[in-house]
Amino acid sequence: MSVLERITRWIHRLEDTVLALLLGSMVVLAALQILLRNAFDSGIIWIDPLLKIMVLWLGLLGALAATREDRHITVDVLSRLLPPVPRRITYVLTRLFAAAICGLIAWHSGRFVVMELESDIPAFGDVPLWLAESIIPLSFALIALRFLIHALRGGAGRPPEGDTA
Repeated sequence: MSVLERITRWIHRLEDTVLALLLGSMVVLAALQILLRNAFDSGIIWIDPLLKIMVLWLGLLGALAATREDRHITVDVLSRLLPPVPRRITYVLTRLFAAAICGLIAWHSGRFVVMELESDIPAFGDVPLWLAESIIPLSFALIALRFLIHALRGGAGRPPEGDTA
């Protein structure tokens, strides 16, 4: 196994671990908040805003993981009707388009985070809002990179159309 493959495998494991920890933490925190509200008529004030931010992080990191394996949501009616060569061309073009759009979102959300950095608004407690929102440009930049990699590979290693694997 090459060094690049080992690094890639390590990054994938790290992503999966962060996703699992994030989801598990959300379940525990939400259950705790429900228990405190229903049983003790109280709650922890910072759990609700934290859960909102965790949903954002989970969604974007989940999208990043889906893009890793090229298993994201696609509209592929046309690709099922095309012969192999035009199908591959369509695959590359759609991945390049998706990379461009995600790159654009990353750029503008990065500008947004910088504006939030200057405003010094807290997300909850002492955690600044810009830090909580930093997942937006980071994840979209990485998703754009993954789409670009898929486009450069041209669908190599991807299951054939109609395969449910």
